[in-house]
Amino acid sequence: MSGFWTFNLQKMKKTAILVVAALFTAGVFYAERDSVSVFKVTAGENDPQAISSVDTDEKKVALTFDISWGNERPGPILDALEQKGVKQATFFLSSPWAEHHPEIVERINELGFEIGSHGHKHVNYSRLKDDEIREQILKSHRTLQSLISDTPTLIRTPNGDFDKRVLRIADELGYQVIQWDTDSKDWLNPGVDKIVDNVVSNAHPGDIILFHASDSSKQTHEALPRIIDELREQGYAFVTVSELISGVESTVDELD
Repeated sequence: MSGFWTFNLQKMKKTAILVVAALFTAGVFYAERDSVSVFKVTAGENDPQAISSVDTDEKKVALTFDISWGNERPGPILDALEQKGVKQATFFLSSPWAEHHPEIVERINELGFEIGSHGHKHVNYSRLKDDEIREQILKSHRTLQSLISDTPTLIRTPNGDFDKRVLRIADELGYQVIQWDTDSKDWLNPGVDKIVDNVVSNAHPGDIILFHASDSSKQTHEALPRIIDELREQGYAFVTVSELISGVESTVDELD
């Protein structure tokens, strides 16, 4: 009988280990789901707003890349941009990642790409207290300012999550919250063809396009050259988010 219990105990231990491993993997994957929790907020005329695109007839778009973990994917993505002669793009960096990978931050900076904040902890800001929201933004600000030549003024909140409090506090701290209108959905790793189609079939003048450069997005660097070529064939130019929103009426999705 003791042998039976020993056998079952071993099975239970193995099962527990597998469950913990699965939960850990799911947690890492969830942390990269920047396109899932998008909150649309109704704002007054003078209230801070989150910008997802701009209203323009000019065929220009902003390629944006979120990075919160890993060191294998940023290099190939930067290589693709450099090889295709794209000199304007915007990278949103989480501060713990930036602190641990200063050499990649330096390369992004040296290539002339714009750097914005992706916050500190990868948590939903709408669930935090006001002081905690402020702390998360300021922690990221201090880290990024110590690593790059310019003071960051744009923020894409973790998971794209925000509410009116987040918009107000970000504005008070000198930040503009940036969303996106076209989602490449590269974090799903749906295949290069699908990523290309997600972007090319939805891109429009004044668009802010969402990509990821974390290690969970394994196909972005392969899709990018085709996306760049196809958008150029359609007459599009690539600009930074700051250039896109400067002096142009912004488009904000609103929830009734």
